[in-house]
Order: sequence, then C-alpha cells, then structure tokens
Amino acid sequence: MAERVLLETLLRRLQEAGDGGADSARLAHSLDLDHQVVVGAIKSLQTLGDIIEAEQRSYKHWELTEEGKDIVGKGSHEARVFDAIPPNGITQNELMKLPSGKVGFSKAMSNKWIRIDKTAEGGPRAYKAMDSIDDSVKAKLLLVQQGKDNALEDKEKNELKKRKLLSEVTLKTYWITKGSSFSTTVVKQDTDLTPEMIANGSWQERKFKPYNFDALGIIPECGHLHPLMKVRTEFRQIFLEMGFTEMPTNNFIESSFWNFDSLFQPQQHPARDQHDTFFLSDPALATEFPMDYLERVKMVHSVGGYGSQGYKYDWKIEEAQKNLLRTHTTAVSARMLYKLAQQEVFRPVKYFSIDRVFRNETLDATHLAEFHQIEGVVADYDLTLGDLMGVLQQFFTKLGITKLRYKPAFNPYTEPSMEIFSYHEGLKKWVEVGNSGVFRPEMLLPMGLPEGVCVIAWGLSLERPTMIKYGINNIRELVGHKVNLQMVYDSPVCRLAS
Repeated sequence: MAERVLLETLLRRLQEAGDGGADSARLAHSLDLDHQVVVGAIKSLQTLGDIIEAEQRSYKHWELTEEGKDIVGKGSHEARVFDAIPPNGITQNELMKLPSGKVGFSKAMSNKWIRIDKTAEGGPRAYKAMDSIDDSVKAKLLLVQQGKDNALEDKEKNELKKRKLLSEVTLKTYWITKGSSFSTTVVKQDTDLTPEMIANGSWQERKFKPYNFDALGIIPECGHLHPLMKVRTEFRQIFLEMGFTEMPTNNFIESSFWNFDSLFQPQQHPARDQHDTFFLSDPALATEFPMDYLERVKMVHSVGGYGSQGYKYDWKIEEAQKNLLRTHTTAVSARMLYKLAQQEVFRPVKYFSIDRVFRNETLDATHLAEFHQIEGVVADYDLTLGDLMGVLQQFFTKLGITKLRYKPAFNPYTEPSMEIFSYHEGLKKWVEVGNSGVFRPEMLLPMGLPEGVCVIAWGLSLERPTMIKYGINNIRELVGHKVNLQMVYDSPVCRLAS
C-alpha cells in the first residue's frame, strides 16, 4: 500500500469513528497490516501539523508461543501420546522414542489417560485407560488464538505459561483522535520559502512544515583520533598539570652511546644483542659525540670513578658508535640531562616524554616490535626514594589509581629501582603498571651535574592502559594492519578516572 494511500485510509477510518478515536492495533487488524506499518503512518501524519493527535498506550495480552501454535494444529503432547497407543498397547520404550513421548507420557499418566503394565513380556507396556479423551490444552490455546483469553482463568493461563505454550506480551499502541486541522486529504507541506513564492505571493496560501529545533543535525564528515592518541592526550595533560616540560623525542634513530653507554649499561649487556635491538646498516655508525663526556663515560665503565669501581672491561668506541632504533625514551632523558649539566647554574627541572620505541620482541597478543613509552624525570638536590614515591602517588592518583605497592627491582642505570604495582578491582589482584628508580651517580656525575643532584624517574607503556580503557584484548587490534577503522571512528573520548 503506497504511503499516501495508507495515510488517507487512516484519516477516513478516523472520520468514520465520529467524535471518538481509533486504536492503532485494531486499525492494523482491520487493514490486515503489520502494526508497526500503521505506527509509522501515524508518526508521518504527526509531522504534517495538527491533523491528528496521538496518545501512546500500552496493555498486556497473551500470545501463543511457537510450541503453542504447533499444539493448536496437531494437538497436545499428551493427546498425541494417547493417539499413538494401538489397541494391543505399545512398549514404554517405543512410546518414549516418539517426538512427543517424553513430555506427553508424564502428562498422560497424571491425567490417567494411559496405564502401564510392568509385568508384560518384553518390558513395561502402555495401554489406553479410556476410549476417548478431551484435549483441553488444545481447546484453551485455541481460545487464546481467537482473542478470547478472557474466557480462561488466571490459573489456567499461568499453567500454560509454565509449559511455555503461552507468553504475556506488552503491546504499545496509539489512540488517535482528530486534530484542530483535521482533513481526510494529505497535503504535502513545503519545507523551504523560495524567492518565487515571495514574488508571486503564493506563500500566503501554502502550508509550511514547522521547524523542529530539537532535531539532531547531520554529523559532519571529519577525521578521528586513534584511541592511542586520545589516551596520550590525557597522560600529557596530567604531566602538564604537574608542572612538567615535554622533551623533544623526534629522533627515533639513536647511537648506542646515548641509548646504552651514557646510561651506565655495559657493552656486554644482553639488551645490546641483535636478538633484542634493531641495529641500522645504513648509516651504521654515528660520528659526532661530545668527546670530553665520552671519555668520562669510557673511564667510569672501564676503571670506575666517582666512587664506583665500574665494570672492569675494555670499553670500545666501535660499540658505542653503532646506530639503532632506540629501545627506550630514556636515551632522550640522557641527552636532556647532559644539556642541563652544561648550564652555568643548575636549576631543578621536571621532564616528560611520550613517544615510540622499538625492540626486537616476539609478536603476540600483548607485545609488538614497536610501542609507546611514557617517561617522567625529576632532577633536584637531595631527592630521595620517598620523593619518588610521593610523585608516583600524585601521578597515579590523577590516573584514578590510588592503591599502589612497590617491589625492589634491578635496572643498570637506577639504584634503588622499584616495580610499581596497582590493585586491579576487576581482576581482584595486584598487577604491574610501571617501573621506577633513582639514576645512579655513575650516570649523572660524568655528565657534569653537581654533586648532591639526584634524578628520580619512572616509566610505563601507553598501549596497556589504552587496551584496558577500551576493552581490547589483542594489541594487534589496536595497532597495525588488522585494526578495524570503525573501532577508531566509534571509540569514545578518553576520560581517565582522576
């Protein structure tokens, strides 16, 4: 039925109702249409002005389930079992194999329609206990199907509901009445006032559709931030609120000197092996270093110094020259601390960085060869482990993490070192959320920083909190060629529970 024809049909039915009104469900039944089609037509009429008035109503009624409809056509399960028993009976085993056997047998027995001879040869045998039966279940369901469910008592309806033959359904309908501008003819309303209408005066006779100022506009096509970038923005804002300055991190390629040696990490350390680090073949070597600083680093590695005995090995500049993809942003922190040490007067600083690092990892659901590292660094006189724990408490509280624990750990360039654990309310256990420590004097003093200056630092990944925040279980669904772009479009704004 065409939309215009349907609308005008509904208006004529409303006209025939006189001063009363009409129910949408009954209109749908009389027109042999789906109720939702009629509801859609009513909503279309509402957009044409005050032609009709519609009031939503709801009431409960009973409907047959699919099993109930099957019984109306074929009879109840117990009746089918009764009809399946021949005059000479049937073994109980064969009876139970029938489609309605298991359900119908117990009901037929409780109705005393059948009897069992347990002494029969070949096992228990079922016989009819009466010549004919009255299938009351089928009769009751037929009444409901005909809309005469009022003829049944509530007890009977609930019994059929327990057997999953009936279901109580809430039906929402509309009671429609004539509006102040009622007409049986549908006139299309204009949506735009054109220059031609103004010029010829036709606008005075036309009907215009009223503006709906509550309607939502069309969402404009625009770019979407990746979930990683949304969480990164939140972390960055937290650092800025705490007075930190962002470090420049645009040098993905780093020399082994700044990535390892300046951090007092020995040249034979396993992390410097090709199994863990991506080394470059072109350009393979770095050539520009602050030579006086390089000599001090060489000394503290080889023979010791600044109160340390060093590692006692033959330090080679060839190893320090090797270019690589940086394995941590602490290399950037080392550059910034060296730059700080060259100032005439030391001033306390607070630095942070959030950027990509690269490691030769085995790829799995939680590890990639490329990921983001978040790092915070504070340099001042006489900082202690207590200061580090206080800053960490403030930082993680802003993330919404208040329950913290610390576990002693080992890092080549921090002493003491601590792993940071938080209590996960969902998992009901403590989980590691980051690493931290106080930079060693063997790292700081060769840079030229004054004695008494201590540097505390901590770091964590960006991917793990992002996966937790957005409920992503596999990191390859967050980063890489398997990312679903629709996920990027639909992901909500990140708000960390501070």
